[in-house]
Amino acid sequence: MKRTLAYDDVLLVPQFSDIRSRNEIDTTMYMGKGFTLNIPIIASPMDTISGAAMAKEMQRLGATAVIHRYNTIDEQVAMIASATLGKEPDAAVGVAVGVSGDFIDRAVAAVYAGATFLCVDVAHGHHTLVKDAIEYLRVALDDNIHIMAGNVATLEAVNDLADWGADSARCNIGGGSICSTRIQTGHGVAGFQTILDCAKTDRNIKIIADGGIRTSGDIVKALAAGADAVMCGSLLSGTTETPGEAFEDEDGNKWKSYRGMASKEAQVEWRGQYSSFEGIAAKVPFRGAIEDVLLDLNKGIRSGLSYSGARSIEELQTKAQFIEQTASGVYESATHITNRKW
Repeated sequence: MKRTLAYDDVLLVPQFSDIRSRNEIDTTMYMGKGFTLNIPIIASPMDTISGAAMAKEMQRLGATAVIHRYNTIDEQVAMIASATLGKEPDAAVGVAVGVSGDFIDRAVAAVYAGATFLCVDVAHGHHTLVKDAIEYLRVALDDNIHIMAGNVATLEAVNDLADWGADSARCNIGGGSICSTRIQTGHGVAGFQTILDCAKTDRNIKIIADGGIRTSGDIVKALAAGADAVMCGSLLSGTTETPGEAFEDEDGNKWKSYRGMASKEAQVEWRGQYSSFEGIAAKVPFRGAIEDVLLDLNKGIRSGLSYSGARSIEELQTKAQFIEQTASGVYESATHITNRKW
């Protein structure tokens, strides 16, 4: 039986660095077909994360977002078309589509409105419907459009997505902060192991680490393991730009809603019923502007690269040295003064 590793199970070994300033570090990642990220972070296609405001700010700051698909085609197109979205040189904005129903019409309308890339967005991406959807999209659209697909958790799945026509793969099954797939279905692969395995592909496909990422340190580990970018939900949640209004509790604390798209609540609101539910709904503290959150994450990424003496993500991937740590090591790695018995 194979043993797998989660992000907390490993650390990167610090190495000699001649980097005198973190301004020397370049976190740019070319994703292919005119899709470039200056900050390798993508906001997840969730209805409590990625609407027009989030997409606009992520784009302005050099990252990107995938506008969610839990709406009508007209509503999705309106989000793309507002706020000069998709008009900046080299800027990127993605749009999520499904694998059935109106997905071709949705994709064509999104690209016409200015979407930079499409995301075939399903929970289990190693599936015949995903194969069909990618092939249909390649017929309906210019071959120059970037197609992202997922989610998957194995090298075989990544290779198949590439062979079907995908340009990037969202890699992770379960492990997200509000995802209960592993509990409900018993299926999944630890997040760090997923990236280690999927990054071994010999195909021309980009790897996106999606799920189980809680800190900038986890982002650095994912990039070092072979990811080209990461997709985040909870790390960006609770910010001004996420859809929905902030609300106060009886103590005056401000919150915003955050939920998995496979939760009962999201499914009922979206299609009037739910089938298997593999997520939960929650509230998260209000955190202010996404700019502050994103730039703090990028500072952590730059600092992480500097500890390996790497000036780019590609150099990090060639120099990275991982070690496993014990449960005691995980405890030691975290701040722990609040747990101390004086």
